[in-house]
Amino acid sequence: MALQFQSAPSAPAVPAPRALRHREGLRQTPRGARRDGLYWAGSAVFALALAAVTTLPAHRVWGVCAAVGYAGAAVLAGRTPYAWGRASAVAAVAGSVLLPLAVLMVLGTAQSEVGVVEHSGDLLLATGSPYAPHPSLVDDFNPYLPGMALLGVPHALLGDTPLTDARLWFAAVFLGALAVAARPGGGRVRGVWRRGAPSAARTAPADPVNPVLLLASCPAVALALAVGGVDLPVIGLMCLGLALAGRRGGAVGAGAAMGAAAALKWTAWPLLPVALVLLAVTAGRRAAVRAAVTALAVAAAGVVPFALVDPHAFVEHVVLFPLGAAGAGSPATSPLPGHLLATHVPGGRAIAVAALAGTAVGMAVWLLARPPRTVVAAADRAALGLALAMCLMPATRFGYLVYPLVLAAWFRRDRFLPSRGRFSVAHEPQL
Repeated sequence: MALQFQSAPSAPAVPAPRALRHREGLRQTPRGARRDGLYWAGSAVFALALAAVTTLPAHRVWGVCAAVGYAGAAVLAGRTPYAWGRASAVAAVAGSVLLPLAVLMVLGTAQSEVGVVEHSGDLLLATGSPYAPHPSLVDDFNPYLPGMALLGVPHALLGDTPLTDARLWFAAVFLGALAVAARPGGGRVRGVWRRGAPSAARTAPADPVNPVLLLASCPAVALALAVGGVDLPVIGLMCLGLALAGRRGGAVGAGAAMGAAAALKWTAWPLLPVALVLLAVTAGRRAAVRAAVTALAVAAAGVVPFALVDPHAFVEHVVLFPLGAAGAGSPATSPLPGHLLATHVPGGRAIAVAALAGTAVGMAVWLLARPPRTVVAAADRAALGLALAMCLMPATRFGYLVYPLVLAAWFRRDRFLPSRGRFSVAHEPQL
């Protein structure tokens, strides 16, 4: 007797469990109760509070404009079933970056760093050195490394026009570096569908947000973009260097990016040992050596020739002034532990410097004893070290905390973005 086999009827599609939908960011929640709406509303409150208490005109303009943008983002977030949608992020960026930037450029108002960089570009073309030979006032000092003056060269060449504003070049380097860092590396990207996955049309967000756009809308970053944060190009290149260090064959590119950052400001240098240890652990010592040689060569090319034009001015601007030993006090005076020690405790400056040196030694020992093995771990290590350094420096400001904030958040960006159903991305090597 012949045996007949009958295939079992396919099971009807079953919605994903509520816990899974919540974890993937796809759960529909009541308006005003979702995290993205609360985040935008909190950002609006922060912007208004800053506008009310600040004594800086540029920050006051930013606070008023940004509050409107963040409030609009909160409203849009409540009208979409998906968290972290593009529409709310665009509204936040428009209100917290584009609008205040336009208003401030019309008013001719910016942070003092913008004028310092533009003036250093003028000096670079006129004398070959971006440093004034006999500084007397605070605004005469340029505490940045010579590479930063390149962002003021457009202003020196073309004059005072909107496109030569140094803020635009700060933003271009920062956003451009992050855009490159966000690109997948290691080959062609292909989609992998897991068994039982619902259709993409039913689960993928209709307006997924770009991670660079979402980061730009963060209040700490948006404020710096609008008023002229000189640290943004530095942190952008640092993120690019660390991202390339985690990619196969990215040692030379990582070294070039880190060297470019190191030619802009001293704050980029602590990332170099962290990234080199990561490369040594994951890609081998030869890769770490290639990255180190490239980074030092790029940094030397951006610093040494200009420092040799006037070594005395270089030391006075870049070394003595940040330490408060150049006869003029630094405007970086936020009430963080290092500044409070230096200001209110006898011998406090020496105590703060000793604590800073001890922290550096401790971080170095930890780095060698427990080296990071992933990009996220390396970013966390660099973020922690920089956060401690920013808090202990005698001349410090709250704006410096953008370094650990961006490093900690950028390499975890996938955790904050909505998952596109059960669609995952894998890298397929090219043949």
